[in-house]
Amino acid sequence: MVVTKCVRIVHRVAIWLVCLNICAGMMSGIASGKASNTKEDADAARDARYLPAVTSRAQFNRIARTYNPDLLHPLPHVLFVIDRQEGNKIYYVNVNRYSLHETFINSMYLSLERGRVFWENNHLKDNRRFICGRIAYQSTARRFAFEFWEGDTIPRDQLALTNTIINETFFTPVAFKPNAPRQEQTSENIEGMTRLMPADLMPKPASYQVLNTARGTGRLRILSRFDDAANAGVDEIVVLPEVPISLPPVAGIVFSQPATPLSHVNLLARSLGIPNAFVRDAGTRFKELDGKWVVYETRPDNFDVRPASEEEIARWKRERATRRGNTTPRLNLNFKAFPGLRNQGAFSVATCGAKSANLGAIVNARMRGVVVPNGFTVPFYYYSRFMSDNKLDRELDRMLGDERFREDAAYRRESLGKLRAAINDGVIGADLEATVRLRVLAEFRGKGLFVRSSSNAEDLPEFNGAGLYDTVPNVRDHAGLMKAIKTVWASLWKYEAFEMRERFRIDHRNVMMAALIQEAINADSAGVMITTDPFDEANHDGIYINAKRGLGIRVVEGKRIAEQVVFEPRTDSVQTLTRSAEDSLLTFDDKGGVREIPITGTRVVLNDKLVRRLSKLALDIKRHFGNRDQDIEWAIIEGEIYILQSRPYIK
Repeated sequence: MVVTKCVRIVHRVAIWLVCLNICAGMMSGIASGKASNTKEDADAARDARYLPAVTSRAQFNRIARTYNPDLLHPLPHVLFVIDRQEGNKIYYVNVNRYSLHETFINSMYLSLERGRVFWENNHLKDNRRFICGRIAYQSTARRFAFEFWEGDTIPRDQLALTNTIINETFFTPVAFKPNAPRQEQTSENIEGMTRLMPADLMPKPASYQVLNTARGTGRLRILSRFDDAANAGVDEIVVLPEVPISLPPVAGIVFSQPATPLSHVNLLARSLGIPNAFVRDAGTRFKELDGKWVVYETRPDNFDVRPASEEEIARWKRERATRRGNTTPRLNLNFKAFPGLRNQGAFSVATCGAKSANLGAIVNARMRGVVVPNGFTVPFYYYSRFMSDNKLDRELDRMLGDERFREDAAYRRESLGKLRAAINDGVIGADLEATVRLRVLAEFRGKGLFVRSSSNAEDLPEFNGAGLYDTVPNVRDHAGLMKAIKTVWASLWKYEAFEMRERFRIDHRNVMMAALIQEAINADSAGVMITTDPFDEANHDGIYINAKRGLGIRVVEGKRIAEQVVFEPRTDSVQTLTRSAEDSLLTFDDKGGVREIPITGTRVVLNDKLVRRLSKLALDIKRHFGNRDQDIEWAIIEGEIYILQSRPYIK
């Protein structure tokens, strides 16, 4: 046994010495920090295991590998290792030979640690031997930056050391790119360090951002105002100057300004399976195709818009005609109680709607750390009776049976607008008004209220209905509450909502609206999270979070870029993708409703601890709903996390 062990050791040493000789020969022309920029040196670097310095772009390119983790821009990169035990020696690793730090270090016999032991000793511990990172050319910023895995807890002194060593051994100045809130804090005010922040990496002019990869056929329509999008048709590919609050079903979407990926419009585009992307100056670039039938395809790294052939147009029309069968929503009009959320669950979808039922299910699951604002629901029965008492049910039947209403989109829009106006002018029954007044006085005296839509035509297996119906925030008096209930009822017949249900062949005559009345939460921060990475199918375990300061209305509207982070449960790491572009926030007005105030101080919304807390709650909610991915709205006030909605996430 001893002899065998000795033989193995001698064999390893021999291999190690041979490798050193080969490496030395390959790098004979490369001194530490100095080398000529000849083609021969670059060619030698291609085969080298590592370089002790990178003295030209040609050398970097020879040992670099290009890949595209954010699906937007090429990212040529190399790995680096600093051995603190050997006088802070740096290795620029040839990633064409070694894709992992661990593999390189093992192959050099610097350490034989593997797996979790290597990971913990060199990414999490302060007294690590090896500093392991990556240096990449950030094409959007047009400069090099070094970075670490987002979960790396590198201390400040080692971060400063890395900055010094890299900038002494690299041919051009290199910035530091923090990938997590902790790294941002650690790197603040380090002498001699230039930082490349998320805002610095935002797409530059003539750039592209994919929001949903798909291929569609339709008539291209360039709109100068986003308000015009409300009249878009199901066969149109619309080019919009910015993200609208809502949009009827269309064949494709192009934005001329960057968009929040988790806005309601973008989520609906994903559920419809239509191409959706930001293309800089799209209105000008596609001007010659305006009004023509085109094929529009969005890919992770690029897009294509070209004229459609007659065959492609005919095929699209055939597919549209046979897309889906009729869907009849669940409905029970015999239920007249006003159940609190703790008295609701999955069984309540047919009486109180999916939003209310799902929140009731979460309340009754008693998940640790999950808080749902207290509330009760005015069920479908009272909406149906209101329509009957005001003779609006007859008008609805007449409208749905009108051939012109079915065929003329402009007339349909006008008719739906008149119906909504009639609902808002209608009279609520005295018994309903009295019951709601007493309930509010008993449970919510002196508090603001949210009146939220909860229909049986949302959160369906293939149709989530995100953003179709109205919510009225911070209602402060009884008259305002009655008005808000009618506003929510009327939103059932918004043009965009009707067209979307039509797109999914949902039976309008069985669609009903309930009103969920909840205690108002004046959030310090709020947003949306999805229990998978919606833009990277390989990262199905990632938790994707959008956040902003104040109320979360603009997160789901998609008006401004929100803070975006991804939490990786397998590695317990937080990665910051973008910081919020908001310069103001929404908060409650003492007189009711909301008001806008400027943001002061830092724009960082979430720290690592909050991201981990939110992600844990998201996974708990997902497990409760049978491990089906969820689209969750949340709010935080004074450190308490509130869950405002959970619906199935439709990819």
